[in-house]
Amino acid sequence: MRDMTRGAPAGHIWRYALPLMLGNWFQLAYNAVDSIIAGRFIGKDALAAEGVAGPVMNLVILGITGICLGAGVLMSEFFGAKDTPRLRRELATTVLFGLGFCTLLAGAGMAFTPLILRALAVPQEIFGITAVYLRITFAGAPFTCFYNALAAGFKSVGDAKTPLRFLMFSSVLNAVLDLIFIGGLGFGIVCSAVTTVVAEAVSAALAGYWLVRRTPELCPRRAEWRIDRALLGRTLRYGGVTALQQAVQPIGKVLIQGQVNALGVEVIAAFNAVTRIDDFAFTPEQSIAQAITTYLAQNRGAGKRERISRGFAVGLGMEFCYWVVIGTLVGLFKTPLAALFVTGEGAARVVALAGQYLGTMAVFYLLPAMTNGFQGYYRGMGRMSMTLLGTFTQTSLRVIFTCLLAPRYGIYGISFACAIGWTVMLCIEVPCYFLTRRQDLEKIRAATP
Repeated sequence: MRDMTRGAPAGHIWRYALPLMLGNWFQLAYNAVDSIIAGRFIGKDALAAEGVAGPVMNLVILGITGICLGAGVLMSEFFGAKDTPRLRRELATTVLFGLGFCTLLAGAGMAFTPLILRALAVPQEIFGITAVYLRITFAGAPFTCFYNALAAGFKSVGDAKTPLRFLMFSSVLNAVLDLIFIGGLGFGIVCSAVTTVVAEAVSAALAGYWLVRRTPELCPRRAEWRIDRALLGRTLRYGGVTALQQAVQPIGKVLIQGQVNALGVEVIAAFNAVTRIDDFAFTPEQSIAQAITTYLAQNRGAGKRERISRGFAVGLGMEFCYWVVIGTLVGLFKTPLAALFVTGEGAARVVALAGQYLGTMAVFYLLPAMTNGFQGYYRGMGRMSMTLLGTFTQTSLRVIFTCLLAPRYGIYGISFACAIGWTVMLCIEVPCYFLTRRQDLEKIRAATP
């Protein structure tokens, strides 16, 4: 556990963000490994099928993580206030509610898979394999929820290393199983989906074991394993808005995917590849933002106003430094990165399209770095509606400009649509920060004995 209410902010934020970004990278490695192996050993149709299914599953996964992020803010606040009983009850409420909801969601997703794919205008040649892949991955939603709820509990008390260990193990397991059954034995896309679900189940089981056996102070007592209605109301207010905010972006990606699908299988495959690279590039920005959130929430719970502004400034500085590094690397190595995802007939065209996108995004990555920093501030201060407003604005503009630019400029136009959305989002977040900062600090002073 890490108490962030004392000590230098930079040390707390960096030591928290580093294992968190490694953990998120390993989580992304699930899908990236699937895509690389599918593209190389099965073919570009399999890569395109996973690219179509990806935004749909991201909608589910980010909705789950949104609820867990909101619950994590509450748990961080309780930890900062040294209210351990409410911390445990909040964890139990999140786990039980999340499991029930995700079980229903998984069943509905499997039942309506054909309707979803028709709405996305999926080409007929990949419709069948995409449906099979999507149905199997829907079945893993309860495992994803269980793991994310427990991970939110660990992270709320400053422990970002424990979830990292589980993701490292399950990601390596996923890669090994894919290489054996797909690369070695020649199984198809069904096996790719099954190995991902198995890896998710393993990470959930490891998190449950660690909670019960190694962190008894965090583990709810037997009588506490119930849904606390009062806490559930606060969780849904925090987590519901955060889930909406998290879900807005993949909904936008689904709409954008519809535009991409109309451009042909080669563009679908290229967009799948660059989306995977984007996800890896964005992860550290999001991890630093989550570190800012936990730091601010703990200090808000402890009533330590003087540490909040200093910690936020440190976090924004880290976001800027990261952009310098990632922008340089992606700009220099855009072609080799894209070539990881596909070989064989048509690969050169796919790599060329991906390179066009990544060349412009290397510069534009600064914008999400800054917007993520402000999102971390608003979550940490309990202003969830601000995160929703910013993300909704950014995603809406991205979809609108993709519809305008993609038919004429192809995948190149999609990168400029992203930049337009992030720029407007930043123009909203920065003024709102200066307008609300004093009010937030006054609330903390009034609530502190």
